[in-house]
Amino acid sequence: MCPLCDKRCKVWLLSDTCLYAKVSILFDNEGTVMFAMFMAVWTTLFLEFWKRHRASYTCEWKVFDWCEEEEELILEIVNNAECAPKEHKHSYLRSTLVLILVTLILLLIIGLAHALVVFRVVATVMLAEGSWEFLSDHSNTAAVILGAVLHYFTITFMTWVNRIVSQKLCDIEENQSIAATERSFTVKMFTFQFFTLFSSLFYVAFFLGRINGHPGGYVRIAGKWRLEECHPSGCLTDLFIQMAIIMVLKQTISNVFEFGGPWFNRWLKRRRTKKLQRKCPHCYKKEDRQTNQREELCENCKLSDWLRNYRLNDVNSFSLFNEFLEMVLQFSFTTIFVAAFPLAPLLALINNIIEIRLDAIKMVSLERRMVPKKTNDIGVWTDVLEAIGVLAVIANGLVIGISSDFIPRLVYLYNYGPCANGTVTDMDCMAGYINNSLSTVYMNDQRIYKEFSPDQMVTPSGQNVSYCSYKDYRSNEDYSLTPQFWLILSMRFAFVILFEHVVVICKFITAWFVPSVPLDVKNQRLFDKLNRLKEELRSSEV
Repeated sequence: MCPLCDKRCKVWLLSDTCLYAKVSILFDNEGTVMFAMFMAVWTTLFLEFWKRHRASYTCEWKVFDWCEEEEELILEIVNNAECAPKEHKHSYLRSTLVLILVTLILLLIIGLAHALVVFRVVATVMLAEGSWEFLSDHSNTAAVILGAVLHYFTITFMTWVNRIVSQKLCDIEENQSIAATERSFTVKMFTFQFFTLFSSLFYVAFFLGRINGHPGGYVRIAGKWRLEECHPSGCLTDLFIQMAIIMVLKQTISNVFEFGGPWFNRWLKRRRTKKLQRKCPHCYKKEDRQTNQREELCENCKLSDWLRNYRLNDVNSFSLFNEFLEMVLQFSFTTIFVAAFPLAPLLALINNIIEIRLDAIKMVSLERRMVPKKTNDIGVWTDVLEAIGVLAVIANGLVIGISSDFIPRLVYLYNYGPCANGTVTDMDCMAGYINNSLSTVYMNDQRIYKEFSPDQMVTPSGQNVSYCSYKDYRSNEDYSLTPQFWLILSMRFAFVILFEHVVVICKFITAWFVPSVPLDVKNQRLFDKLNRLKEELRSSEV
């Protein structure tokens, strides 16, 4: 196989990637299509059953027809009986300004994804030219891992930036009500976070290894560094590694900071308030007891309760917002690229089992009690989840059709393999597929001689070779794309269109088959409306 980078990278044996190929075939096979379809339908089932669950509670709590804007008006009337409502206003100037600023922020986020690409390219070259032999031999994989770690830190930093920017944009809009401001902030914050998390993943899934050129015509950054190629075992391996590192790091470190932050703040408050403690006559009289022991054992001293409540962390409007945002982004991870990373639902389940206990401890013992607020749904988050469900269908169809080797294997099986004519029965129908998917270059070509030096054309056993192979469908003479490439490309797009239409139809059928509101809730609301109308008629007659 041809060198994967310049200078120190040498030719390598395809058999060295057998282990990675065996692992990748676990999630890049015929069952991946059915699994992706199942997950797409599951998103619809999840949302429909969530709506049924919500409808049961809203009916039980008598808030089915409750309106948040009416609640705000009632509070204004209670505070001032002569108050006037804040009228709806629309400014094309403000809307245009917000649209321009949102576009600039999204371009900045996409630019950060490009910066990560440049980092991986430069890191690959530096690791290949380094003194560590192990990293030199696995420079591509090491660069992908370093890029994923850097991407996580970028996500952490941009979360803070995105929140500030979203708040400023909402201030510019000057929405009519608090509810409208919250909806606007939620949409902006989620959009920024989504692009921050997935812009780099979209590049790895759909562009990595497809825009880097070919031997004799490699695409280079600043005319110096070659664009990175896919992992030798396949492009899905890079996406798998990237998603695994980001998801594990994000869930693990987020849980540590989410629980450790309030605990540390309470510990700081306890140290600051020690000098405010006073000896309570109702507590234990032993002077050698520690202060915290006396507070824990004291039941009649109000001062200890006040101090304990003061030390708890304050909560604000972002406390639950952060939980919603974390869950929705996790929902995105488990659905959008599930075809490339089938372990995402399992990791999400394990994380949620742990986090639900940590959140319970945090809310009960580390934070102050939240102020109850009436509501009948989760607001704009429902629309966000439905949009993610639709995007998951498109993304998984593209991952299977474009990124995986599912379609090339089918084309080879029915058009180019030994069983294509239907007469061969005594051999594997996929025999020769690997050689069929490779193209060859020879060192006697002047263009190739400029790309690879003679030192690079030495096998690990010390043998000099005059040619090497690379994964592509190109002619060995002029490096033009072969008819097989165009056939595979057309079949890829045909599969994407077919997959998306079939899954979308299944989603619509599922949504129609499962009612959003249970029958007992519908009947109960029907009787409530009937009784209300009877009472109104009686009162009008009187």
